[in-house]
Amino acid sequence: MGTEIPDVDEEGQKARLSSVSMAIRILKAFSGDDAEIGISELAKRLGIAKSTVHRLVVTLMAEDFLDKNPETGRYRLGLGLFGLGSLVRHRMDLSTEARTLLADLRQETGETVLLAVPAGREIMYIRTLASRQAVRISTEMGMRVPYHCTAAGRAILAFQPENHAATVTTAPMPARTPKTVTDPDRFRKLLANVRRQGYAIEDEESELGMRAIAAPIYDAQSEVVGSVAIAGPVQRLSLRNLNGLVEPLLSTARAISVRLGYRGSLGSGEL
Repeated sequence: MGTEIPDVDEEGQKARLSSVSMAIRILKAFSGDDAEIGISELAKRLGIAKSTVHRLVVTLMAEDFLDKNPETGRYRLGLGLFGLGSLVRHRMDLSTEARTLLADLRQETGETVLLAVPAGREIMYIRTLASRQAVRISTEMGMRVPYHCTAAGRAILAFQPENHAATVTTAPMPARTPKTVTDPDRFRKLLANVRRQGYAIEDEESELGMRAIAAPIYDAQSEVVGSVAIAGPVQRLSLRNLNGLVEPLLSTARAISVRLGYRGSLGSGEL
């Protein structure tokens, strides 16, 4: 058997992953008891060369993940991590505050209820309560789906800053079903309609045989931080039946928003 020659790209990828791993280890070295640590101490604790530690520390500082105390010359966790932690805590707060209200909404409507948050160029379902009926929509928690073809995504995107919405409308919007809206001009009109009525509908655009309706959730700063959606099979959720879900949906979205500190009002209307 001959000697296998490692692929250059594979070796480079391994090196990059190793650097990421070491950078994470550096960040985890800090604690309440060790809020500030020097280069030499980090190298000793982690068993990494001082030159490697210094290179990674410089990179982490450039991203605001580490900060240098000018008085001691030692390093401490940076505000960049605080920002990321705040995002995670915000999502956890949203999920916690919404839990019982989502359960009540499922009980009232008999359909699957979803809680979604922005996740870059997509949305993520952070809480899902499946319908107890035999025929139901099944969506996994943690699942990511596009903005453009989901009611939950549109309910969020319609109330985001214009530049964020533009990142979706200017990028390709692939068709997931024959009914998916992929034309940017038509999609922008859909978003305008969502803003006008206060909720979004989805008519077999993400998955054939499924319809959904969703409303935005606001925080104390009056910013949209997520959406709540009701989804079900087309056999039960006719467009007429969706109209009957508007009030309980908006009521739930409003109640969750209030729990997050929102003091404004949410729109209401009919399909």
